[in-house]
Amino acid sequence: MKKNIGLLKSVLSLLAGLLVCMAIILIFAKKPLQALSSFFTGTFTSPYYFGGMLNSAAFLMTAGCGACLAIKSGSMNLGGEGQVYAGGYVTALILTTPIFLQQGFSVLTQALALLLCLASGAAMALASAFLKRARNAQVLLTSFLISAGLIPLIDSLITSSKSSSEQNLLSLPFIQDSFKWGQILKPSPLTFSFFIALALCLLLSYFLLRNTQGKRICIMGTAPEFAKYAGFPCERYSSICLAASGALHSLTGFFAVTGTYYTCHKGFYMNMGWNALSAALIVHAEPALLIPSSLLLAWLYSSADRVNLTQGFAFDISGIVQGCVLFAAAFSFIRKGEAK
Repeated sequence: MKKNIGLLKSVLSLLAGLLVCMAIILIFAKKPLQALSSFFTGTFTSPYYFGGMLNSAAFLMTAGCGACLAIKSGSMNLGGEGQVYAGGYVTALILTTPIFLQQGFSVLTQALALLLCLASGAAMALASAFLKRARNAQVLLTSFLISAGLIPLIDSLITSSKSSSEQNLLSLPFIQDSFKWGQILKPSPLTFSFFIALALCLLLSYFLLRNTQGKRICIMGTAPEFAKYAGFPCERYSSICLAASGALHSLTGFFAVTGTYYTCHKGFYMNMGWNALSAALIVHAEPALLIPSSLLLAWLYSSADRVNLTQGFAFDISGIVQGCVLFAAAFSFIRKGEAK
C-alpha cells in the first residue's frame, strides 16, 4: 500500500510539470495545437533532439545519484549547483593548463583532471559535514550557502584568468580534441557518459539494498536514533556519504566539460543540481528508479525548451516547469517526513 502511494506521488509530481507546460502552451502559443503536438513528439523527430535529451538525462542521473546518497544517509545536499560548477571549472582548468598538455600524457592528464574534479565536490560537501560536527549546523543550509558563495568566486576566476581574457570574459579556453569524448549519436552531444550514468544508478541501488554498509546507511537515514544506539559509526557514514554526494555532482561537471561544452563557461551548471534533486525526490531517493525519472524529466525539460524556442515565448517555460516539478516533489517528500 505504501509503495502504491509513493508511486502515485511520483506520478503526480511529473504530472504537475506536464500540466503546467501544456497550460502555458495552450494559453500563450500562436498555434496551440501545433505547438502541443510538437511538444509531445518533437524531441523524437531527429537524432539531435533525441540525443540531447539522453545527454541531459545522463547529467540528471549522475548528479541524482549524489542527491539520493545524501538523502538516504539522512542529509539534504543543496549545494549541487556549486559542486557541478566546481567540478567543471577544475576539469577545464587542468585540461587547458600548458604544463599538462605534453604529448603522450593525455590519459594521465584526464585522470588527474577527474581526480581533482571529484576532490573539489567532495571537499565542498565535507565542509558541511565538518560544520555539522563542530557547530551542529544543518547540512541543508550550509551546503547551499557554500555553493552560493563559491559560484561568484568561480565566475570571477574565469573573468580574471589570463587565458580567458585573450578570447572573452565568459569562459576558459576550449579543451584539446584529444580530451573530448566522442559523440555516439551525431550531431547530438550524447557520449558514453550516458552508459556510465546508468551503471552508477544500478551500482548505487545494489549497494544500498544488498550491501551491509549500504543497509546501515539507509537505517541511519530512516532512524538515526536507533542507528546511534545500535553502535553504527553515524558520523563517519554521514561524512563519507556527503563526500560521495559532492563527488558525484562534480562528476557531472566533468561529463559536461569533456562531452558537451568542451569548456567551462559561466552558467553551464544552471539547473543541473536542482533538476537532479527533483529527479531524486520524485522517486524518494531510490537510485534504480532514478533512471526512468531522469529520462522523463529530461524529455519534459527538453520538449519545453524546444517549444519555447520555436514559439518565441517572452518567458522561460522550462524554468517554470522545473520550479513546479521541484515544488511538487519536495512537498510530497516533506509530507512523507512529517508522517514519520
